[in-house]
Amino acid sequence: QKQLVESGGGLVQTGDSLRLSCVASGDNFGYYVMGWFRQAPGKEREFVAGIRGSSATTSYAASVKGRFTISSDNNKNTVYLQMNSLKPEDAAVYFCACATFSWPIATSASSYRYWGQGTQVTVSS
Repeated sequence: QKQLVESGGGLVQTGDSLRLSCVASGDNFGYYVMGWFRQAPGKEREFVAGIRGSSATTSYAASVKGRFTISSDNNKNTVYLQMNSLKPEDAAVYFCACATFSWPIATSASSYRYWGQGTQVTVSS
């Protein structure tokens, strides 16, 4: 069983940056695939970025590639999402998720077993 706790959301302006953090409990952090998803009102939860912690292999949604960076600190059991050049369309509740496998970096929310409570990101224009 894993517990995930996100933090770092907030209200920013277009073009600003935010860094989200996700602290995971339990063993073998860095072995399993970790992902960030987001969900805007009235929309489905969508994949943002994923990381295979043991090798730092990453994957990004096309809409955030080049602006967002996912990273992990295995010593701190923490996954980060650095978000730069934020746009109003990035506004959503952001969720951290943990899979029960180490490969591949899945983009479907149904592939992830453990989820955090979410953190709100609001981007004003």
